[in-house]
Amino acid sequence: MSFLNTLEGALNKGKAKLKEFQGGKPNQQPQQHQQQYYNQPPQGQYPGAQNQYPGGQQQYYPPQQQQQQSQYYPPPQQQPQFCPPQQQQSWNPPPQSQSPYQSGPPPIPSWSKPQSPAVNLATRPPTHPPSQNQPYWQPHFDASLPVSTYFIQETGAHGWGNNESQNYTNVPANCFFTPHQQLVLRGIVNTSAPNDKYTSARLVSEQRFARQRGYLSATLKAPCAPGIWPAFWALPAEPFTWPNDGEVDIFESWNGDCVNHSCLHWGHFNGEDWNKHRVVETHIGDMPHREVKIGFAWQQDEDRNGAGGKLVWYLDGRPVMKANIPEGTRRISDYRIVINVAMGGNVCQGKLPADGTYDFVVRELAMWDTPNGGWEQFNRDFDQTVEGKAG
Repeated sequence: MSFLNTLEGALNKGKAKLKEFQGGKPNQQPQQHQQQYYNQPPQGQYPGAQNQYPGGQQQYYPPQQQQQQSQYYPPPQQQPQFCPPQQQQSWNPPPQSQSPYQSGPPPIPSWSKPQSPAVNLATRPPTHPPSQNQPYWQPHFDASLPVSTYFIQETGAHGWGNNESQNYTNVPANCFFTPHQQLVLRGIVNTSAPNDKYTSARLVSEQRFARQRGYLSATLKAPCAPGIWPAFWALPAEPFTWPNDGEVDIFESWNGDCVNHSCLHWGHFNGEDWNKHRVVETHIGDMPHREVKIGFAWQQDEDRNGAGGKLVWYLDGRPVMKANIPEGTRRISDYRIVINVAMGGNVCQGKLPADGTYDFVVRELAMWDTPNGGWEQFNRDFDQTVEGKAG
């Protein structure tokens, strides 16, 4: 038995060495290296890899979404830019998707407008003063109130110094408050009518600016069409001499040109005073399709009557024009708001609007003790903003 046991042990050792020589251990498979895959795209290959979107953070799209197109247009290279002072300034903030009438307009058909183009919401700037800054005057556009609660309704069809065609009335068809705190000035054109083919409204605020320094703000939806001239501006309280006592144009557009004309007028009409007008023209390409937020800030010196101080005009939160308060003008605290929709005349180059209705919608109208960002920001805006060109 011992010999057989010895022989069996030797055979087992031989089998084990044979397996070891063949290079394997029982029940062990050759090791495989699994490849890891990452779906991180190369820089700039997919939408959002380089573009900045609302919120200020870059967005990443995995491969299965790489064909999805961004909803923000136009692409960066097509966005209009601010231009030097000698040229038109231009930008294109986002359109407002909400109708200017939150509960529907009165049952008169409005002038039709094409669809608003989409724009990059990241360009939207801050607009109004912070909530802790309370207005010292803010009219409540209650539909149960007459417009005369807050405004003088000027009337007449005498051309208004520019050979205009409209007859300003005080009837509700041309001017009214809506149930959602909106003021509407409605131009109505009916060329088949025997009289008053062109009617509209012109309002002057009962409230004066009434402060040595302050800020005026409003949200506007302006009509844009040939022959139409909507304006939001300011004049000294009557009696006054024009243009000697001054005029401030905050928002006005002519003939549907989609250009806002910020202006300051004073002085006389003669050869020596040709340069006593300051103008900056700002192109707003989607003006017919959205609201525009306007602002005007003034800071007048105490020790000079009718002169000394600074003015800054704002569009959608951006300063677009500055001016020093000219000598000889009335103090800004004595100015009143003027809102109107003119038709035809010299400014519209003799063009008259087609039949229809043209609505100038105003909301969020207010006067504040402090502009957006405070007076330190106002001074920075004044230092960095262009001065209007003579014209």
